[in-house]
Amino acid sequence: MFKDVLMVAMGSFLGGGLRYLISVLTSKVYSHSFPLGTFLVNVLGCFFIGLLYGYAEKHTEMSAGLLLLLTTGFCGGFTTFSTFINESATLGKSQMLLSILYMALSLLVGMVLLFFGKSLIR
Repeated sequence: MFKDVLMVAMGSFLGGGLRYLISVLTSKVYSHSFPLGTFLVNVLGCFFIGLLYGYAEKHTEMSAGLLLLLTTGFCGGFTTFSTFINESATLGKSQMLLSILYMALSLLVGMVLLFFGKSLIR
């Protein structure tokens, strides 16, 4: 268990650092109101997690620890959006309606709670 936590922590450190670097570099090049840095990180995270799980499905020699470091750790630190999309797709394979409900509720409830949290601070 401790080894798994350490693998996730190391991956999160690297993913979070890269997310910050991409956001800083993007803001220096692109100064419009559209959050391009976050958008790039989210879609790249989806691409990375797709590559990683696709590779792990075809090549069973990838250790569970390495997959944990790269997916939950790196991709999770880079963006939790990639995990959200992957979980939605996995759920959609067997329960499409539940997957759609999960996505819609996550976005709706997340937005409502974001505004509620902000209103509590004001």
